[in-house]
Amino acid sequence: MISVSRFLSPQFYAIQRSSVKMSASATQTAGEVSMAIKPPSHPTYDLKAVIKLALAEDAGHTGDVTCMATIPFDLEVEAYFLAKEDGIVAGIALADMIFEQVDPSLKIEWMRKDGDYVHKGLKFGKVSGNAHKIVVAERVVLNFMQRMSGIATLTKLMADAASPARILETRKTAPGLRLVDKWAVLIGGGRNHRMGLFDMVMIKDNHISAAGGIVNAIKSVDEYLKQKNLEMDVEVETRTLEEVKEVLEYVSGSESRLTRIMLDNMVVPLENGDVDVTMLKDAVELIDGKFETEASGNVTLETVHKIGQSGVTFISSGALTHSVKALDISLKIDTELALEVGRRTKRA
Repeated sequence: MISVSRFLSPQFYAIQRSSVKMSASATQTAGEVSMAIKPPSHPTYDLKAVIKLALAEDAGHTGDVTCMATIPFDLEVEAYFLAKEDGIVAGIALADMIFEQVDPSLKIEWMRKDGDYVHKGLKFGKVSGNAHKIVVAERVVLNFMQRMSGIATLTKLMADAASPARILETRKTAPGLRLVDKWAVLIGGGRNHRMGLFDMVMIKDNHISAAGGIVNAIKSVDEYLKQKNLEMDVEVETRTLEEVKEVLEYVSGSESRLTRIMLDNMVVPLENGDVDVTMLKDAVELIDGKFETEASGNVTLETVHKIGQSGVTFISSGALTHSVKALDISLKIDTELALEVGRRTKRA
């Protein structure tokens, strides 16, 4: 798990607070902010079905027995979203969808939008309406928002540090949450890699081994795409400079569909904690702008800036989604008591 708190510098706070003041000068309703950053497209993913499953998982066959036992059914309340850590908020549009499924009569107001900075102790949203319905939706909303905000926060830090290279996630997402995780990366300022196995050809080590070599694998892809009349990006993974040279030699004498070359584990970790990017730079120089390049392996908050200066087009990091720390967010009816407890525990 990656801790991001020590990378959130005072300068980062100042810049984000300034941008937030400009973008949130007035309270925004759910409809005004709901799709500020749209989710990536997927041909079969049903986001509403995922929400329904999450709510059913929580409610079981009886519903919220504690709520039914303690809260008058007709009680109307206001509850506030409270940030308990500094970071980038994400999942606001998804929260709107969840509340809509639980009770369309609930009124949601946001003082921030997806991608905005929030600081510890900030009230950044309000939901008003039936107390039962708000409490039933609470945990599902927070589970999505906390995970998405954690991903967006780490992505923002990695994307800023990686510049001028662009940061990508991978397919190392939580099962069933592929679109949600990749949406959070977009909110954090990153770019999406392929959504799945269907939207890009990505020739990796096992494909190369099974095909009998890297050139055979690329040839087979070229023939398949031509035969099926398919148009899509093609990426090949290279692990050595010799493989890079093989690829370049093949494509120089053919009409290949290749668009990107992955430079895998060409960032070499050193004993002092630094990394050696000499091999990576050599590979980039060999490719000489003929194709997009993607660095992969040994990518961390500490190393991503140095990798980004190597000349690569993209840097991919599985850690954006597989090792993320959720951002601490709560939804409270009694916010004054929540803030008092938060100050006592240094979480507000």
